[in-house]
Amino acid sequence: MVKAVARALWLLVGWAELLFLSLVLYPLAFLPNAWRGRWYRGLFRTWSRAWVHALGVDLRLHHKNTRPLPQRFILIANHPSSFEDAGIPALFDVDSLAKQEVRDWWLVGRISAAAGTIFVKREAHESRAAAARQIRRHLEAGRSIALYPEGGIKGPRLQPAFRHGAFSISLQTGIPIVPVYLHYEALHDFHWARHSLLENMRNIMIAQNNRANFYLFDAIDPHLFHDKISYCDHVYRLYQQWQARYLD
Repeated sequence: MVKAVARALWLLVGWAELLFLSLVLYPLAFLPNAWRGRWYRGLFRTWSRAWVHALGVDLRLHHKNTRPLPQRFILIANHPSSFEDAGIPALFDVDSLAKQEVRDWWLVGRISAAAGTIFVKREAHESRAAAARQIRRHLEAGRSIALYPEGGIKGPRLQPAFRHGAFSISLQTGIPIVPVYLHYEALHDFHWARHSLLENMRNIMIAQNNRANFYLFDAIDPHLFHDKISYCDHVYRLYQQWQARYLD
């Protein structure tokens, strides 16, 4: 009983913090782009951590990397849940690639766009090409990018293959890929399937096991590969090994 009350109070504090930060960030998102910069992205990361708090998730970053992160990188991760949209920027200073529908969400879309999120219609070739150009511009400006090569939330386990876009950009720019493997101990509570986003958030909040493990591995040098297919296949095999280690 005491534990349940303490958790309820903890969630209430988290939602109060999230509401306050949202009320701050939303009007600031209407400022001209030139007026927003590192300070707004810093607030956005604080806002992302407030989401983690409000959802009651015990987020753990496990450093499996033996070398420091490079100055710029393309972060990739598997994508079983909606939670990583908050969890990744809570832990890493990155500009994320998100589906176009997120841009239309009243509050989240405006704040995310102002913080540097890139949006794409995944099934539209022209939109993917435009997003790739934006990603290269962000990388050229010194930013790091986060994306999900499975192409969306398709299931709690890895999809049969990764899309090649991240690996093509890595080869073209020479910027390494940093892989992060995501493991939710209450996998089916965190997974966003056919139900609504609000239902997914509720399932996360009431999960009996609220642990989210994000495993960070060493950056992968694109110069070790001759083409995007062999590069992608190599990294996908690593994810299969991590899935066998942490999930199976």
